[in-house]
Amino acid sequence: MVSENSQVPETDEDAAMAAQAAAMAEAFMPLQRDGFDPIPALGQTRETQPVRKLQFPFGISAWLVTGYAEARKVLGDPAAFSNDFARLTETTGGIASAEQDPGGLGFADPPFHTRMRKALTPEFTMRRLQRLVPRIEEIVDQRLDALQQAGPGADFVEQVAMPVPSLVICELLDVPFPDREDFGRLTGSRFDIFGGVGTGLDAISDSLEYMGELVAQQRADPGEGLLGMLIREHGDDLTDRELAGLADGLLVGGHETTASMLALGTLVLMQAEPEVRASLDDEAATRKIVEELLRYLTVVQMAFPRFAKEDMEVGGVPIAAGEMLLVSLTANDRDPALGPDLERFVADREPVSHFAFGHGIHRCVGAELARMELRIAYPRLFARLPDLQPAVPAGQIAFRDYSVVHGVEALPVTW
Repeated sequence: MVSENSQVPETDEDAAMAAQAAAMAEAFMPLQRDGFDPIPALGQTRETQPVRKLQFPFGISAWLVTGYAEARKVLGDPAAFSNDFARLTETTGGIASAEQDPGGLGFADPPFHTRMRKALTPEFTMRRLQRLVPRIEEIVDQRLDALQQAGPGADFVEQVAMPVPSLVICELLDVPFPDREDFGRLTGSRFDIFGGVGTGLDAISDSLEYMGELVAQQRADPGEGLLGMLIREHGDDLTDRELAGLADGLLVGGHETTASMLALGTLVLMQAEPEVRASLDDEAATRKIVEELLRYLTVVQMAFPRFAKEDMEVGGVPIAAGEMLLVSLTANDRDPALGPDLERFVADREPVSHFAFGHGIHRCVGAELARMELRIAYPRLFARLPDLQPAVPAGQIAFRDYSVVHGVEALPVTW
């Protein structure tokens, strides 16, 4: 007879499942958040083991880099660390195949990276981007109209945060108007960790297929957008596949990330003191607020993987040639090395050298475009709806779990 206080013996299967769950939680710890904030374990890791080994499923391992000095070394030294997609296929044992290489800048090394970036950079100078300001203002105003027409309780993500950057990228790439409505779906499952590596890479394939069609259209009749410019000025030097990869990279870098910043930044500002929102009518104050939101939220949680080109040490830890390193941008943007009190959003903080856009030769080429969108959207939003508030209690706002790009699934608002 078994008493009420007796415990059922744990089977080998139970023990194995518990161990697997613990290993998964440990491996994906850098992607976990409590609302806006990384979980305490990430900060503790930065303090005690700024370079430490993570073990993922399928026998894949990587070094997690959470210390600011160590991160600058890894991200800033392309001579010692590679971004080449071929190294990812080797490290993941074939889970990622060469056919799924997205192209673009993120998974490329010099000299190919240098050639691609040189072609893109002129289009992303502040002088060139100024031509987009009136159109961005128009897009923001149209989406705010849609939000108000939907009425209190409307989802800010659906009505504003997702469509604004999608439409801006459409404008930049000269995407045909019939395609613009569902253009954003191309990034839908790109960052789905639990869908597996294959899920994200399949999403890349879908996007590249569409971008290839867009490039073919632009080859036949170059428009006034970025693709048309690249074809006119560099068409003989860039293949259709290279152009599709660049366009896909711009979509990924400019849509999901900016959408998350618009939604999360709006949520932060709704919870801030009224005078913070009121200060958005001042351009200098807005610039500070945007930079602080970028640092505080750091929506892109991990940099593109790096691979050691040779045996070396990072932060005193031996790294073997070929091993993968993952830099936690989230951890580094809360590192005390950047300044005091970084766990809080401080609206008038003087800007610091944050990693929200990465660092080194792979720093986001569209950083100024993202800043421009945020500097336009936040002031216009709160000038029109100064009493904007979440329409649900804070505990009912669904933040993404384990996503490379942090965000909220939905944000119902009222005013």
